[in-house]
Amino acid sequence: MNTLEKFEKDQLKELHSDKKLPKFSSGDTVKVHLKVKEGEKERIQIFEGVCIAKKNAGINSSFTVRKISYGEGIERVLPLFSPQINKIEVVKSGAVRRSKLYYLRERSGKSARIAEKTQTNQPNDLKKSESIDLKENKKTTSISENKTESDLVKTKTKEEKVEDIVEEKK
Repeated sequence: MNTLEKFEKDQLKELHSDKKLPKFSSGDTVKVHLKVKEGEKERIQIFEGVCIAKKNAGINSSFTVRKISYGEGIERVLPLFSPQINKIEVVKSGAVRRSKLYYLRERSGKSARIAEKTQTNQPNDLKKSESIDLKENKKTTSISENKTESDLVKTKTKEEKVEDIVEEKK
């Protein structure tokens, strides 16, 4: 490893310790909070759009954000470790199958939309199976152990409602 690579590696460690950057990829809708200097005053301006490209090159990493403003497409290439970037927020994750989305430049309207990624591996807090035996008027309920007291109160009220419905059908 030469001295330039060592220097870049050290600089990257410092930059990672200062800023907390979220993990995002192309297809994600992001809000980039940029510091804008107007004369002596400094303010923060938000640039929200779809990340269409990301270049991972160590300290020279950058990403391209595209948005439509007044019917005109605007793209901005932003260095990932720029001091002008205050923070980056991921608004929604896009379900895309490629890393560079340059084809969005020619599209407009509905065809330029990106489907949102759905989270399928989320833990299900309310794992409850309920069955009612109408012949014997018995109800079996199994409740998972990771419920809170408020969830148990909600299930009690639901059980009472089910009992009322069973009684009305008689």
